[in-house]
Amino acid sequence: MRLLIVEDDPLLGEGIQAGLSQEGYAVDWVEDGEAADTALITNEYELMVLDLGLPKKSGLEVLKNLRLKENDLPVIILTARDTVEDRVAGLDSGADDYLTKPFELGELSARIRALLRRRGGRSSPVISHGNLTLDPASHTVTQDGKTVDISPREFTILQLLLENRGKVMSRSRLEEGLYAWNDEVESNTVEVHIHHLRKKLGAELIRTIRGVGYIVDKT
Repeated sequence: MRLLIVEDDPLLGEGIQAGLSQEGYAVDWVEDGEAADTALITNEYELMVLDLGLPKKSGLEVLKNLRLKENDLPVIILTARDTVEDRVAGLDSGADDYLTKPFELGELSARIRALLRRRGGRSSPVISHGNLTLDPASHTVTQDGKTVDISPREFTILQLLLENRGKVMSRSRLEEGLYAWNDEVESNTVEVHIHHLRKKLGAELIRTIRGVGYIVDKT
């Protein structure tokens, strides 16, 4: 899952990036509104955490422009502005959630999971598919009630495929969810992870659509 953090405080931005990366997210971080616009144009994200008081272009401007383009990317506003008027302005501009500084990383993570769950049309915090269950909060996968040991990037690929059941996911789209800007991308990484998932969970779970990508069929 690839996230965009827009925060001009270097210590806070670096801390959020490091913390969310440890939870298995691919995290890009920019420090001003214009850089945020560029990142949103050139990359595909699952969610954005957006500060309001940014250099060059305010967070509200970034958000309003995003919504004018009919982009429904989930957005959590992260700011020190905690008046009712500020919260109303942010939510009315298209934000999905609002978190004031200071905050705990655990709460931000929980809000990210909740928004991703809602975007995927799920009411349950876990994803179930046949005899398989994936829990984003604990980063665990169980099959027939038994825990399956999978790597963080295998987990990310499986989550993307399960949340998009019935849709073909291209290799490039899966790579977008795995790697942030500073990560080194290996040419056959997706294929290797798919191979490992099939060995651990069954060859029939993930189908290859030749020349297009991979799919988990709806049950």
